[in-house]
Amino acid sequence: MSDNAQKKALRNYRTRLVKRGMARFEVLGLDGDRDLIRSLAKRLAEDDPDAAQIRAAVSQTISGDPPKKGGILAALRRSPLVGADLNLNRLDEAGRKVAL
Repeated sequence: MSDNAQKKALRNYRTRLVKRGMARFEVLGLDGDRDLIRSLAKRLAEDDPDAAQIRAAVSQTISGDPPKKGGILAALRRSPLVGADLNLNRLDEAGRKVAL
């Protein structure tokens, strides 16, 4: 009797996971990496912008592709100082005299 209850509970649990878009799977790895893999899976399951960034970094590392060009330019364009008329001109000075 408890065997049927256990199977039913497991089936219900897996159904709830599928409704949340989750899947349970098994991976093989080193024993020392257990906590790392679990924490990585937990962060990816949150499916927020941080998870997307982690997912992209891991995918890029595993694929071995070089990073896309223009990353620095895109970051500068996202800066809150874009369009803030800053005067970044410097005075042209001869410098100081130094006794050698």
